[in-house]
Amino acid sequence: MNWEPLILTFKLAAVTTILLFVIAIPISYWLAYSKAKLKPILETLVSMPLVLPPTVLGFYFLIAFSPNNAFGNWINETLGIQLVFSFTGLVLASIIYSLPFMVHPIQSGLSSLSPSLKEASYLMGKSKTKTLIQVLLPNIKPSLLTGIVLSFAHTVGEFGVVLMIGGNIPGKTKVASIAIYDEVEALNYSAANSYSLILFGITFCILLVVYLVNGGYLKRFTK
Repeated sequence: MNWEPLILTFKLAAVTTILLFVIAIPISYWLAYSKAKLKPILETLVSMPLVLPPTVLGFYFLIAFSPNNAFGNWINETLGIQLVFSFTGLVLASIIYSLPFMVHPIQSGLSSLSPSLKEASYLMGKSKTKTLIQVLLPNIKPSLLTGIVLSFAHTVGEFGVVLMIGGNIPGKTKVASIAIYDEVEALNYSAANSYSLILFGITFCILLVVYLVNGGYLKRFTK
């Protein structure tokens, strides 16, 4: 079995999750506390990947990132970055596709906090940024963990989006889900089963740790 697709898969998931965490925190904060009229529109846009077929998003990513398109051509000519059929393109597409899996848990956690926490922090002279980092985020650790794990696991399981935008280039864009598809098409079920079992086992363990931590089971076991 070729380990390259698995390594590439977890590399993609790790990079996507780290970038998503940074991007999602200000978005989640704004959605949790804003009363702007545009809030429902932004919430809708963030949630779109939950209901749209991955191939639809992948198709529009492919069109937008293409050098034949104004945006894709500008990225290519100005920054020298090729987004179509590249790892960079996979990361950008994965960030957009997995955005709700990071934003929603963090937004929910922030919304559940008592307003007195913010007010007390402001009275102590802390800025909004320091209040967010030093007061609010430490009080929603289970939500942060849930967002991180869901985003990572969702990126690991991507198929339609990565196939459309990245294709099937070994060592570059061929992730584990694409490798499984290839092996099934080639009737090589043993290799497909090996890839699938590894992904199943790793994602199961990750989710199990989340439930153990968020449910307080680890503290009970260590007492």
